[in-house]
Amino acid sequence: MTEEPATSRRVTGIRFKGAGRVFYFDAKDFELQIGQLVVVQTAHGSSVGRVVIAPEQVVAEEISEPLEPVLRIATPEDLETEASLRDAVHEDLKLARKKVEEHGLDMHVVGADSNLEGSHLTLYFTAQQRVDFRSLVRDVSSTVKKRVQLLQVGERDRAKLAGDMGPCGYALCCRSWLTAFPSISIRMAKEQDVPLNPSKISGVCGRLLCCLAFEHEQYRELRGKLPKIGQMLSTPAGEAKLVAVHVLKQTVSLRMSDTLNVVEMPMEELRNQYGTAVRPAEMVKQEMASQEEAPVERAPAASQAPNEGGDGAQRRRRRRRGGRGRHHGPLQGQPPQA
Repeated sequence: MTEEPATSRRVTGIRFKGAGRVFYFDAKDFELQIGQLVVVQTAHGSSVGRVVIAPEQVVAEEISEPLEPVLRIATPEDLETEASLRDAVHEDLKLARKKVEEHGLDMHVVGADSNLEGSHLTLYFTAQQRVDFRSLVRDVSSTVKKRVQLLQVGERDRAKLAGDMGPCGYALCCRSWLTAFPSISIRMAKEQDVPLNPSKISGVCGRLLCCLAFEHEQYRELRGKLPKIGQMLSTPAGEAKLVAVHVLKQTVSLRMSDTLNVVEMPMEELRNQYGTAVRPAEMVKQEMASQEEAPVERAPAASQAPNEGGDGAQRRRRRRRGGRGRHHGPLQGQPPQA
C-alpha cells in the first residue's frame, strides 16, 4: 500500500470495544460522524468499529505512521454478520477452554474475538507462569477451521474483558469508560483513610481499586491544610492533642490536656473563635525557653558604681588601712606609761 502524504489524509479515531483503545484510520472521502459504525481494514482482516473522533478533530500532520483505510460505512448486513459471529465466537471460547483442560495447561482463557470474515480467532488468556501453548493452538485451529492467535493479558485486562459489577453497585469502570489503567499504590488508601482491608480496597481483578486514584489529588490538597495526627497543639484554651482529622469536613478532633475531653471543631471556626491559628506546642515551648535564656541587663554592683565624691571615699579607705595594726591600749608585758 502506497503511503499518502500526511497533508492529504483525513484521519479518524475508531474504537472496537466500549472502553477500548482508540485506533486511527484513514477516513478517505467518507463523511463520518461521531457514533457512526464503519468497517475498517486491520492486520487480521476487516472489523466493525465505532467512530469516536471525527476527521475534523484530528491533526493529520501529528500522525506520521501509515494508516489502514476505512472500507465503508457499516451496512445492516455487516451488523447482522457481526451479531452471528458473536454466537460463533462464544462457542469457540467454550471449545478452547475444554481443550486447555485436555492438554493440562495451567492457563485460563478469558475472552475471544473474531474478524468480520470469521477466518481469524483471537483468544485471550491469563497464566501465572510461562506456558507452551503451541500444541493447543494447532488443536484448536484444526477443530474450528480458523487461524488462531493466543494473547496473554493481566488480571486487570481479564476483568475488563469479562465485565462485572464493582463494589459500588455499578458496572466496572474499566469496562464502561476507563480506557487506561492508572497507577495505584497502598499509600493512596492510607491518605484517604480507607480501611486497609484487602476485601475493601481490592476490585474483582484482585488488584487495588482504580477509583482510589480518582480523588487522590483532592485528598492530598485538603489534607495539606490540616495538622498531623498525634501532634500537640497550643490553643488559647490550653494544650491539646490532635487525635483525628476529617479531611472532607475539614475538621479536627482535639483532646484537651487538662480535661481530657475530645472536641471536634472546624479549622476555620477554631481560628475565627480564638483570633489566632493553632500552633504546635513544641514551637510555643521553644519560644518560651528562648525568652528565659535571653540575657537580662542588671544594675552595676556597688564596687563597680562610679565614684561620687571620690576624695571622701579615698580618705575613708586610707583611714581603714591606717587603722590596721594600731593599738589603742598598752601592749602585753609592758607597764603602762605614767
